[in-house]
Amino acid sequence: MPVSTPADYLVDLFGLGGKTAIVVGGTGTLGGALADALAGAGAHIIITGRNAELGAAAVQRITGNGGSAEYVAADATKRADLEQLVAHLRSANRECDILVNAAGINSPTPFLDITDEEWDRIFNVNLTSVRLACQVFGRDMQERKTKGSIINIASLSAITPLSRVYTYSASKAAVLNLTLNLAREWAKCGIRVNAMSPGFFPAEQNRKVLTPDRVENIMRHTPMARFGTPEELAGTILLAASNKAGSFLTGANLVIDGGFTSMTI
Repeated sequence: MPVSTPADYLVDLFGLGGKTAIVVGGTGTLGGALADALAGAGAHIIITGRNAELGAAAVQRITGNGGSAEYVAADATKRADLEQLVAHLRSANRECDILVNAAGINSPTPFLDITDEEWDRIFNVNLTSVRLACQVFGRDMQERKTKGSIINIASLSAITPLSRVYTYSASKAAVLNLTLNLAREWAKCGIRVNAMSPGFFPAEQNRKVLTPDRVENIMRHTPMARFGTPEELAGTILLAASNKAGSFLTGANLVIDGGFTSMTI
């Protein structure tokens, strides 16, 4: 057996050279960190979203660090936009090897004050976008017989009730359930489907719910007694994305929460 260096071994396990990763919501804080990690492992990144300025900034950051990336404007809640993205891939002689669904919004509205508009808006971004992307790119993967990886970003609130984020929690619970169902159905196609459930990672979407009293409660309930940093999601996304390191990983909910869900009293 040939002897390899540690670097060779890690590249063999986690390297994504020649792969294309689509990161829906890659203009956000956590989505951007996931895109950075995939680019660092060699994947070509397609950042998709509705904000061209943020998309350009994400591309500049990735390419400035030696990675390969482009921004393609698309509203992930619209099937036609995602189908145009598939056409873009084919015109560039690329295929979607890795799909990351990281779009998400939140609101701290008390339960009795949640309006139909707010409920529909949050579910549309957090769940409908995942359904549509999985349908559009999942079909394309199957037609091309791509051994792909789909990673849906859920939340610890999908499995642990959290106050003040009722609609967000319900939408993320649905994302997790959808993930498990697709993993079961698409394993025979060679497509792995997993979820990542981050704990408390301060980002634009949750800053308004992180009031001082809430932060105090979070720290009291987190064994590591701190928030996570976006870069601490890198190892998990690379495991889920790699068909070598994660070859037998599907239907998993990978929780990264500093021990929050291990606490009881």
